[in-house]
Amino acid sequence: MRSRLLDAAVELFKDKGPAGVSVADIAAAAGAFPSQITYYFRTKEALFVEAACREVLYVARRAEEAAAHATSGADYNRRLVEAVVGAPGLALFVEALSLTRRRQDLTPLIERTFERLHSQGDRAYGEIRAARGWTAKSNTATTARRFWTLALGLALREGATGATTAEEVEEMLLLLQYEGNT
Repeated sequence: MRSRLLDAAVELFKDKGPAGVSVADIAAAAGAFPSQITYYFRTKEALFVEAACREVLYVARRAEEAAAHATSGADYNRRLVEAVVGAPGLALFVEALSLTRRRQDLTPLIERTFERLHSQGDRAYGEIRAARGWTAKSNTATTARRFWTLALGLALREGATGATTAEEVEEMLLLLQYEGNT
């Protein structure tokens, strides 16, 4: 039931934003009772943050899968960036970060999500670098952190300014510029 609630909530949040969705809407979409949301998550805000955290981790996994067959560092970056920039799950996570500034009780989930994003990015990039014999100036952990910092910053700007996804992709690629050999 918990997973069904998260699945239903994330789709509604992507479509209408957290303010446009009620607990009753989520419960109905999941085939549940509103009291089950309270039981599993306490509040709609806690459900939103958990759904956004889970969704950004799914975005990261899809990006890793998209980049797994890259033939060069530049190709790897492009595949990652195109899979992440403009993803609705990234935008939800940016909103969750903003909400968490006002709801400090939700901070631990955000912190764990960042830890996973960074460690999984470090692992994935390290594995592909080793397998392809690529070298780079900075270590994989620093590169993974830089990637997510840029992605989140650009997602925040895209939401605030209306920049297009294509513009954001090109800017992020420029900022990342593969550092090593291909």
